[in-house]
Amino acid sequence: MGAYLSRGVIECRGALSDDGGRVFDLMRKYRDVPMSLADACLVYLVEIVEDSIVFTLDAHFNIYRQLNRRVIPTIAP
Repeated sequence: MGAYLSRGVIECRGALSDDGGRVFDLMRKYRDVPMSLADACLVYLVEIVEDSIVFTLDAHFNIYRQLNRRVIPTIAP
């Protein structure tokens, strides 16, 4: 899906329309984890929306980091 978005074959509004480059950079950085498009969008939104907290069942959010290596605040069971 990322290739289709970057080539403009499909369009997605929201996090990808504002700074899709950052989302795809995150997916490349964490490709060994791997990071899904949805996970990358959540990390990006945490970076731009102050005081964000991610509710997740996904343990990968313990690995992902915001800009400047900041931990992503999560609520997880």
